[in-house]
Amino acid sequence: MHSMYYGGGRRRPQEPVRVSRELLLRILSYFRPHWVEVAAAMCTVGVMSAIGLVPPLMIRELVDVALPNKDLSLLVALVVGMVAAPTLGGLLGVGQNYLNTRISQEVMFDLRTHLYRHVQSLALRFFTSVKTGEIMSRLNNDVSGISRVLGDTLTQTVAQVFILVTTLILLFSLDWRLALLSVVMAPVFLAPTRRVGRIRYDLQKATQERQAELTSMMQETLNISGYVLMKSFGREAYEAGRFTDKNRELMDIQIRSSLLGRWFRMLLQVFEALGPALIYLFGGYLVVTGDMTLGGVIAFAALLGRIYGPISGLANVQIEVMGSLALFNRIFEYLDTEAEIKEAPDARVLATALGRVAFRNVSFGYASGIQVLDGVSFTAEPGELVALVGPSGAGKTTTTYLIPRFYDVTAGSIEIDDHDVRTLAMASLHEHIGVVTQETYLFNATLKENLRYAKLDATDAEIEQACRLARLDDVVAQMPDGYDTLVGERGYRLSGGEKQRVAIARVLLKDPRILILDEATSSLDSQTEAQIQEALRPLLRGRTTLAIAHRLSTVLAADKILVLDRGRVVEVGTHAELLANHGLYAELYEIQFKPQLSGMLPVASLSATA
Repeated sequence: MHSMYYGGGRRRPQEPVRVSRELLLRILSYFRPHWVEVAAAMCTVGVMSAIGLVPPLMIRELVDVALPNKDLSLLVALVVGMVAAPTLGGLLGVGQNYLNTRISQEVMFDLRTHLYRHVQSLALRFFTSVKTGEIMSRLNNDVSGISRVLGDTLTQTVAQVFILVTTLILLFSLDWRLALLSVVMAPVFLAPTRRVGRIRYDLQKATQERQAELTSMMQETLNISGYVLMKSFGREAYEAGRFTDKNRELMDIQIRSSLLGRWFRMLLQVFEALGPALIYLFGGYLVVTGDMTLGGVIAFAALLGRIYGPISGLANVQIEVMGSLALFNRIFEYLDTEAEIKEAPDARVLATALGRVAFRNVSFGYASGIQVLDGVSFTAEPGELVALVGPSGAGKTTTTYLIPRFYDVTAGSIEIDDHDVRTLAMASLHEHIGVVTQETYLFNATLKENLRYAKLDATDAEIEQACRLARLDDVVAQMPDGYDTLVGERGYRLSGGEKQRVAIARVLLKDPRILILDEATSSLDSQTEAQIQEALRPLLRGRTTLAIAHRLSTVLAADKILVLDRGRVVEVGTHAELLANHGLYAELYEIQFKPQLSGMLPVASLSATA
């Protein structure tokens, strides 16, 4: 069977769901680390099941012995026993419930952590092809949805089997004829379960899909950017209508699911009532004929619930399991997505780096047969500022994404200090690379926490130094709580220029050997941009910097300019050399860069700064 790509990794094509040994073993594997709690729960179940056999036998003794013989001491002992047995069973039930809950939560913790770490390992391609809300739904809704099955199903299944077996043994020892009559009714309980289980699975799967769609819709429209877009185009009614339609679909499915369970439970209750009725009918006949005592019939009827209850429970277990399979399959679908970017088994740690970056005949495509980069070759030496210039879609950002292995090349190689990046440990590779993107992402936390993300053990002095270099210290001085000021979701309380200065300060705090600047100063005014570039000047010395340039100041400061067009490097040189060539760069300069001169510092002063 051929593998297929699924958002950044290879995934097996989905097959029809069936309860297979492999699937059950895979689910049970999550219980293995918690075998002590599972064993304790099983022991508790066994003791509770044995205790449950005692009260019916006490009833028989009370009716057949204590009352006819007027034995008050036995009567009191039996009554005390009938109270003590369920009391002890209830106390054990509390313990069992604690163990079930603990097992459930621990398994969910492991499963959710495993899923989160696995999704972290997937390539950027995965996140560009899957909605964020869908990922959130699988991590939250799907994992939470299996909690009851994880916590109760395993122990309850064992308990019901134990109760059923011990009760049948006791019933046949009391009267084999009534026991056979009881067993005859059992197949009636099992007949509809397969069909109901399949319907339950389909409804559960549809429920989770609709919940994922709702989560995605809320995530897209209720974040800040989505809210502003919705308001600016006056689409509140349109989005509310979309939400209402999806919400109604979810409501209809959940109503059907609830009714399905209710009808099935009603059918089981009918048979649970029919069983004792037949026992009293035939048992009453045996009492009249003298073949059985009244206490025996009453005890038998009381024990009968311990047959139909477990059978009903086991039937419901199948339905619950079938419903939970939809959730497990959705979770395993992500877990089975193979990480496209893998660390080599013998990956080496690059303890120190000079920062020499070399592209050697690199080709790359986001989809099969569609090339974004084609035979790109260049070298950036330590201390060089290399500007990437070209029309939109030329492959500039893609080029920078390949260095930290957000994607892997499809042909050729990328080397850092003569080491293919695919042979380096991922943590080691990322340690030496700093990235500042055009769209700055900030957490809804304090300014200090956002800065310290680059270096978790950074001191306050280091943070303040990075902010001074990024010309952010004046902004911090005007904030109400200084470095402890909350920046809001995605840094919405800051201006675009302020957010980019935070991003620059953050990468300066990291102090990497290789800098990737993807329009890092695009939202800054010319004066602030010039100040930051002057601050960056001593820091760039001895480091490799690749900057995607749409502004003249970045181009003029570059030691080398790479001109990309349709995934190829078509020109390489300095600003003056490329202008003299009268090629694509000269055209871009006339269209894109030259108009900037009117709003910038004189070219001569910028060149001197560079």
